[in-house]
Amino acid sequence: MPDSLIGIDVGGTKTAVVEGNFKGEILQRFEIPTEANRPFHATFPKIKDLIDNIAKKAVSKNREIKALSVSIGGPLRIDEGFIIDPPHLPGWHQLALKQILQNTFPEWPVYIEHDGNAGALAEYYFGAGKRVPKLAHLIFLTFGTGLGGGFIINGKILHGASDTAGEIGHWRLAENGPVGFGKAGSWEGFAAGKGLVNLASELYPNRWNQSTPIREIVEAILQKNTEGLKLAQVAGEWMGKGIALLIDALNPQMIVLGSLGVVLGEIILQPIRDTCEKECLPQAYRACEIVPASLGKKIGDVASIMAAISQISNRD
Repeated sequence: MPDSLIGIDVGGTKTAVVEGNFKGEILQRFEIPTEANRPFHATFPKIKDLIDNIAKKAVSKNREIKALSVSIGGPLRIDEGFIIDPPHLPGWHQLALKQILQNTFPEWPVYIEHDGNAGALAEYYFGAGKRVPKLAHLIFLTFGTGLGGGFIINGKILHGASDTAGEIGHWRLAENGPVGFGKAGSWEGFAAGKGLVNLASELYPNRWNQSTPIREIVEAILQKNTEGLKLAQVAGEWMGKGIALLIDALNPQMIVLGSLGVVLGEIILQPIRDTCEKECLPQAYRACEIVPASLGKKIGDVASIMAAISQISNRD
């Protein structure tokens, strides 16, 4: 009987529940709105129903579920599976998620990982990292609604002393500026999905405001009109300033951009690279590729099963 896993990818706007295997292949997938402002216990029954349905179908196909795996934004205490206060999930603050899932599904072990770390593991094992021989140092940036990171150093995820390695969205890049991660002038405020909305409403207040959907801004950039290209240039420069700090500090071989890096492609990647080339130590910049996630739109789905894959593989 083939082994498989159930993964939950919790984002700021959507939650996906998937079945995947140890090769990183997705076998089933369902998606619901996250309803981030509602209390977790009000939305959990929908997630439970999806898990039950996926498990039932897996069994009907003679596949054995080995674990339940979660990818979610931090800060969190990873071993404990305790969600502290993720800025994009206000209804999920101070949540003993692992305990809740373990009590609800006692038949499976539960593993939880920061979404940045899970994305880094997904790209390292099944995405962009596969094409680079002896790749040891990779950084993944979520670059979606918010901005977080995952650092693979010497082939291993860096969690840090309190599981907060990779919480880079709050870095202050300017004394004043858009608010992201609760801090004015933060990297997330300038360059993540909400950062794009901040920039758009600041540069073109007659067209956009703070309540404009992110997808509308993204569409304007993809159309490559004057306003869209200006937004991509400015956001790319701010993104590049933050990435340059990571390149100089950690000297990675590869930086992989998820979400907006995939959707916008070279429109945003080129100003990022140009800025990094100006800001970085030349030796560090030459050693590093800056690329979109090879897994593309599947990155969140594959990331959702990586907590289990990495833990089970390390244990075995």
